[in-house]
Order: sequence, then structure tokens, then C-alpha cells
Amino acid sequence: MASSLRQTPRRYSDLRLFAFGLAERVAQALGGCRFYSRRFLSPPLVRREVISRAGLPATLEGLRIALLSDLHAGPFLDSASMSGVIETTLAARPDLVVFCGDFIAHRVEAGVLLAEVMAPLAQVPLGALAVFGNHDYRGRRESEIEESFARTGWSFLRNRGQRLGELPLVVTGIEDPEEGRVLDIEAAREALEPADLEVCLCHNPSTGPSLAREGCLAVLSGHSHGRQIDLPFLRGLGPAHPGLRVELGSTTLITSRGLGVVGLPLRVGAPAEVVLIELSAG
Repeated sequence: MASSLRQTPRRYSDLRLFAFGLAERVAQALGGCRFYSRRFLSPPLVRREVISRAGLPATLEGLRIALLSDLHAGPFLDSASMSGVIETTLAARPDLVVFCGDFIAHRVEAGVLLAEVMAPLAQVPLGALAVFGNHDYRGRRESEIEESFARTGWSFLRNRGQRLGELPLVVTGIEDPEEGRVLDIEAAREALEPADLEVCLCHNPSTGPSLAREGCLAVLSGHSHGRQIDLPFLRGLGPAHPGLRVELGSTTLITSRGLGVVGLPLRVGAPAEVVLIELSAG
């Protein structure tokens, strides 16, 4: 299973990286972080999704999951930027918070600094769970982010699953298919009992079809930023975006447009968002 999930890491030319880096530094010097926070995160959009499954156990009816993704802490998002995100998420009264990767843009230290400000999200009834995205493996120091967040109550699903209390629902999570060294969905699913349902976290939505199966209610992802700048000739610069919601048989793939940005502190046609998902037997 791991081999079918592996994606070839995207690599850009030195010229393209130089151009992106120059644009980023100029925008940062001109106050890009403050601009982005005020324009797109005060507050972010709340996008609501309902996942209906006939015969859903009564104990799961109405369960609410807040999906966050792609902070890219660094040039255009810092701890001070997070107040609107935290308030918006908690105001939605989720039972569970999940984060689908890319805490950082470049430096691990920027992600570590977010741990304390995001601690309140771990106090929701079923806690907070996370997986890593491709950016988080910079310098292979992702464990420093994990350790900082773990001290505030967050749990990371690195090829493992976690049962939600006594509920018949297991949240599984795998390493990023581009940059993670080991991908093992079979190990992540070892916690599942025959009658359990599953919600799977994976940063890259391109793995959705490989993860979909009977019993998996949803695959939750991020990575694509909803194209970030959704305009002709520009939308193809980023990773492929499968759409906000794709039905894969009995599994629903939900892709977050994320909260942060890369390159420029700008979004067009792809608002920063918190996705609130509700389970229903409707």
C-alpha cells in the first residue's frame, strides 16, 4: 500500500526559486504579514460540509470536526496572526480539531512558536490531531514541532490511528506522500475494529483515491491552497487541486483551501478557511 501512495516530490529550477524568494522577501519587507492577517484572517471563512451516511451510529450523529490546514508560518503568518483563526474555530464548537499539514513555510522555529497560541484547540471535547505536510520536513526536524505541540495536548498521527474515546470512529493519519520517509496506511489502520468507521488525514489530496474504501467516511487534506491565486496562467503554478469536495464511492475527499500562503500574501478566489464538517445519518 505504501508504494501506491508515494508521490514524486515537486522540485523547481534555481531561477524559479530565486524569483519566488525575491518576491517573498519584498512583500515581507513591505508589511506582508500584517496585511495578510488583516485582510484574510480577521476572521477566516467558515466553510460547512455535511457527510451523510445511512446507518451512521447514533453516537456519531452530529459530531463536528474542524479542519485546519496549511498555516505556512513564517513570512506572512505568525503567532499574532492566529487570534482570529482560534476564535473562529472555537466559536464553531467542534468536537474535534484536526490539522492536515504544513505548519511552516521554511523554518521549524516558526512552527514551534505556534504551539502555545494553538493550545486552546486541544481543549475541545475530543482533542486535536495532526499530520505533517511536505514543508514540515525541512531539515528533517519535524519532530521538534511535534514535541512542542505535544506539550500542549496535541497528538500527531504518523502512520497510526487514534480512537475517539469510546466512539466507533478511528482517525488515521499518514506521513506526507512527497516528503515523508515512511508511508504505511496499513499500520495506521491497525487500530480499526470491524465495526469501526474511519476518517483519514493526509496532507496531499492526490492520495484520496488510494485511501478511499468502504468504512472510510472521509479523507481530509490540504496542500493545494484552493490554487491560492485562482486566475488564468497563475492557477497552475501550485500543486494540483482536485476540487473542494470529491465523492470517491462511499468516501468523501474534502480538501481545505488552508489558512496561510506561499510566495505572496495574496488570495484570489480561494479564501482562507476553517472547514467545519458534521456527520449525519440524513
